[in-house]
Amino acid sequence: MARLTLGRISYVNMAPLFYRLETDCDEVIGVPTELNARLLSGEIDVAAISSIEWARHAERLRLLPQVCVSSEGAVDSIQIVSAAPLEHVRSVAITSESATSAVLVRVLLPRVELVLADADADARLLIGDAALRSVFDDPTPHYDLGELWRERTGLPMVYAVFACHDPPPPGMAQIEASLLEAHRLARAQPEQLARDASAQYGYPAGFLARYFEKLRYSFGPRERAGLLAFLELACERGELAAVPELRFAVPAPAAAARA
Repeated sequence: MARLTLGRISYVNMAPLFYRLETDCDEVIGVPTELNARLLSGEIDVAAISSIEWARHAERLRLLPQVCVSSEGAVDSIQIVSAAPLEHVRSVAITSESATSAVLVRVLLPRVELVLADADADARLLIGDAALRSVFDDPTPHYDLGELWRERTGLPMVYAVFACHDPPPPGMAQIEASLLEAHRLARAQPEQLARDASAQYGYPAGFLARYFEKLRYSFGPRERAGLLAFLELACERGELAAVPELRFAVPAPAAAARA
């Protein structure tokens, strides 16, 4: 049997899920939009992909029921950078690396125009490591989209989900169990996680320790509620035809199934 391929987002936010991860998979690394395309084309068996892109293709995909990438408030790695107050922003230059973040801007700032990254604009959308670096390097005011989402809804924001093809390839339960165990180890050894990630990505260990505390990886009832709220608002903005059903690759735990 061919080895499964597991798509890993290239940003440092994946470190707590892939900390000493033990699987028989071949890892494929890329930015979110690259992994979106490679999963949908069949090049990858299972991957962390943009939550909005899963929703747009939910009829072809299944979800791992216990893991996602979310935050309960500020996330640090998704920022609008603008010298002007947000109420005065009329255009935002978006990155091509993320699908969810661009839709989140449309949801949170429905009157702004989204333009290409190299176009003139009142503000810029930065995600991932570029957003984290900007916090250090750029004194321009930054607006955290995770915090703006919580202020609007009171719910977590789910940026990425783990999805596979339908029908699911064999081994999805084992992959999810491995991710959960890696995350358990990471949470049990936060200082070592921060040091290891610092050595790999170049950020100060103390900064990463604080950053990792803001990220959530459990796909529980509140995260599912936040995801569905986001998709409903995406529908209102014309970014999604309908809110899809949450269909899982393996049986969801009983508590999650009741959510």
